[in-house]
Amino acid sequence: MKLITWNIQWCRGIDLAVDPARIVRTAQKLADFDVLCLQEVAVNFPGLPGSRGEDQVAELSRALPGFSAHYGIATDVDDGKGGRSRFGNLIFSRLPVVQVYRHLLPWPADPGVQSMQRIAVETVVQAPWGPVRVMTTHLEYYSAMQRMVQIDALRMLHQHACGHASAPHIQNDAGQPFQARPRPASAILTGDFNFKPDDPAYRRITAPFDIGAAPALIDAWTLAHPGISHAPSAGVHEDSWAKPPFCCDFIFVTTDLARRVRDVTIDAQTQASDHQPVLIDIADAR
Repeated sequence: MKLITWNIQWCRGIDLAVDPARIVRTAQKLADFDVLCLQEVAVNFPGLPGSRGEDQVAELSRALPGFSAHYGIATDVDDGKGGRSRFGNLIFSRLPVVQVYRHLLPWPADPGVQSMQRIAVETVVQAPWGPVRVMTTHLEYYSAMQRMVQIDALRMLHQHACGHASAPHIQNDAGQPFQARPRPASAILTGDFNFKPDDPAYRRITAPFDIGAAPALIDAWTLAHPGISHAPSAGVHEDSWAKPPFCCDFIFVTTDLARRVRDVTIDAQTQASDHQPVLIDIADAR
């Protein structure tokens, strides 16, 4: 199973051109992926630099036949013309998707600090070895306080899912909303977390849970490259904000998946966004 996560900056490259088709071509060149997790996907937001107000969910979907698309809207506002402007995260999967959750993350007031609503999209994907939760998110950039609260919310969501995984299910109401469906403890958490590997927020998200409560989340890079510093994922090809370049785009896996991680790579060459895509290769067998 191959998965790519990428903050695509509303499909805007270093050349300042907005090109959804280029995003798909770049991802396909990197790997024959099964799951594609994207952050900063816009619909009808002509105010974003370079955008025509295009429906990026639709354009990306057209370029990925055979994949299901699962959009999580964080920002949903009146465009002043009778329509809606939307901004969020998107998961594509060519593997069966059992169910989908869209979790708005906490957004406590932080006076004097610019910020926006954030979301985590969760899909239960039928991987070759069984169901796994694939989540993607984009945490707050400007407010460290909000970012830490959002990390705690992600940890709580993980604990809740693990509780559902271990609880006995009542098998009835087939075909109805009450029907019990898989929500496994096994999980992959991806995205732009807006923290560095030496940040307290990184230590918080990888901290163990109470004994028996939930499997910890492990940075897959450290499994594939033990003792080697993270390759940078931001600021590699432009100098407006992330200098020197650093890593803030991660893939975390639960402990049960640790032995399956074959490799994690960051594409340092592409200039299709101001972030670099991150690829994980997970073995079907232990």
